[in-house]
Amino acid sequence: MNTSIIRYILGHVLRIEALLLLLPCMIAVYFRESQGWYYLLTAALCLVLGMLMAWKKPKSSIFYLKEGCIATAMSWIFLSVFGCLPFCISGEIPSFTNALFETISGFTTTGASILEDVEALSHCALFWRSFTHWIGGMGVLVFLLAIIPMSGGSNINLMRAESPGPSVGKLVPKIGVTARILYGIYFGLTLLQLLLLYVNGMPLFDAVTTSIGTAGTGGFGIRGDSIAGYSDTLQWIVTVFMILFGINFNFYYFLLFRQFRKALGMQEVRAYLLIILASVTFITVNIRHIAGDLFHALTQAAFQVASIITTTGFATTDFNQWPEASKTILVMLMFVGACAGSTGGGIKVSRFLISIQSVLCELHSYIHPKAITTVKMDKKPIDREVVRATNVYFVTFLLIFAISVFAVSLEGHDQITNFTAVAATINNIGPGLSQVGPAANFNFFSHFSKYVLMFDMLAGRLEFFPLLILLHPTVWKDFATRKKKKTIT
Repeated sequence: MNTSIIRYILGHVLRIEALLLLLPCMIAVYFRESQGWYYLLTAALCLVLGMLMAWKKPKSSIFYLKEGCIATAMSWIFLSVFGCLPFCISGEIPSFTNALFETISGFTTTGASILEDVEALSHCALFWRSFTHWIGGMGVLVFLLAIIPMSGGSNINLMRAESPGPSVGKLVPKIGVTARILYGIYFGLTLLQLLLLYVNGMPLFDAVTTSIGTAGTGGFGIRGDSIAGYSDTLQWIVTVFMILFGINFNFYYFLLFRQFRKALGMQEVRAYLLIILASVTFITVNIRHIAGDLFHALTQAAFQVASIITTTGFATTDFNQWPEASKTILVMLMFVGACAGSTGGGIKVSRFLISIQSVLCELHSYIHPKAITTVKMDKKPIDREVVRATNVYFVTFLLIFAISVFAVSLEGHDQITNFTAVAATINNIGPGLSQVGPAANFNFFSHFSKYVLMFDMLAGRLEFFPLLILLHPTVWKDFATRKKKKTIT
C-alpha cells in the first residue's frame, strides 16, 4: 500500500483547512470578536502539521481505489477533529464530544445540532459552522484536485471515493479540469443565491451563511427558528436553490455547453423533480387546514419537501405537528435523497431507479426465461457491476442502519426518536421527528450515542465503503507491515 501518498494528501488537506480557517478570522476582525484568535491559532497548527506531512513528495504518485478510500476517510476525520478545535478551546462549545459532533455534522452537511441557543454564538463561529457545509458539500478532495495538480492518472480514485452516487466519471479527459468545472458551477450558484437573498432584503451576513448552507445542502441556521423568521419571498428563494443543489451537476454541465438534449434526457433528474412535485401536492392538500390558507400550505410544503429530499435540513415550521401521512412522506423522502453527483445526501434517486428496473427485469425473466433483459439509465445499458454495487450498497445501508438504531435504543428513548435520529444522520439530513424534530436538538443523547451518530454521519456522507475500508483489519496490518519494513531499513 502506498502510505506515502496518503500522508502527502493528508498534508495538503490540512494546509487547505488552514487557509479556510482564515475566513472566520476575517469575520472576527470585522465584528471585533476576540474568538478569532482561536481560529488563527488552529490555522497555524494545521499549517505546520500540513507542511511537515507534505514536505517530502512520495516516490510514486500512483494509488488505487483502496488508497483513495483510506485517504478520503482519514481526510474527513482530520478535517473534523481540527475543525472542532476553535469551538472547543474558545469555550463556545466546551465539550470536545459536542464540538466534534457539531463539526462532523457541518462537514458532512448533516445539520444535526447539539446547541440549545445558536444565537449565543459569535459571528465567526456562526460563519465557520455554516462554512463547513460549503466545504463538505462538494468535497475537500475535489477542491484539492481542482487547485493542486497531481500526476499519476489515479486521481479519479479520490473523486470516486468522495463523490456521492453509484458511479463517478469524468466530464472532460483531465480530472483536474472536471473538478474545476464542478467547483465553478458550485460557486456560481452559491453567488447567485447570495445576491438574490440580499437584494430581497436579507441582511448580508444572513445571506452569506444561508447561501453557503443551502449550497452544501447542510442546514445550519444562524437563528433559533432556522428560516421561519424570514419573508415568504426569501423562503421561496431558498426552496428553489435547495432543489437546484440537489440536481446532478452533470445537468448543469450539459446546459453550460449547450448539450440540451443530454440535459433534458437525464432520467434521474426527471424522476427527482416528479417526486418533489407529487410530494408537495399531497402535503399541501393534507396540511391546508393547519396552515390556514392554500398559499401558506404550499409555501410550507414546498420548503420542507425540498429541505428533506435534498437533505438540507432547514425548517420554516415544526412539521412534527403535521398529520401522520405528511410526516410519513417526509420520512420516506429522507431515504430517497437527492440526485447522484449533487451536494445532497440520502440513498439517491438513481439507485432507486436502478433497483426498480432490476426488479422489473427479474420479473420479466420469470415470465420470459429466454428473453435478454438489461437495466438502462438515460436509454443506455447499465453495466452489471453498477447494478451489483447498488445491491451491495442497499444491504450495507440496512445493516448499519439496523445496528445503529439498536445501539441508540439502549438509552431508552422512544422508537420514533431512535429511528428518525439515525435516519437523519445516516442520510445527512439533520432534523427527525419526536425528540429530534425541527424544534429540538441532539444534545440529550449520551456520549456513546453521539459517537454512533457521528459514525453514521461520516459513513452516510462517504457512502460507507471508504470508512469501512479504513476500519478493516487488513488495512491496519498493511500499515504495521510498512512501518516495520521502514524500521528494519
